Amino acid sequence: MASYPIRIRALLKGDVTFITAIVSHPMETGIRKDDAGKIIAAHYIQVLTVELNGKKVMESHLNTAVSTNPVFNFKVKGAKLGDKIVVSWLDNLGEKGSGEATVIPG
Repeated sequence: MASYPIRIRALLKGDVTFITAIVSHPMETGIRKDDAGKIIAAHYIQVLTVELNGKKVMESHLNTAVSTNPVFNFKVKGAKLGDKIVVSWLDNLGEKGSGEATVIPG
């Protein structure tokens, strides 16, 4: 597992849970150059998944058009206080990461 942490918050407001996930990831496009003029290799998240109590509720396929250290926001219906939200990702280099949060009152 890569050393790119995810910070997650899941707030229940009424019957909707608002999820915010901040992923620390370089998200390189493969077209930027370093200070020496050498191209920095592409390195970006390809698949982002959200699970509620072990059941997949969303899967998103991303590309290079996402910024460094992206912030993702989702809404989920049907979650209850204390439920577990897991956000995971897979990048183009095969690295993976995940984080989890418990649904709390918002």
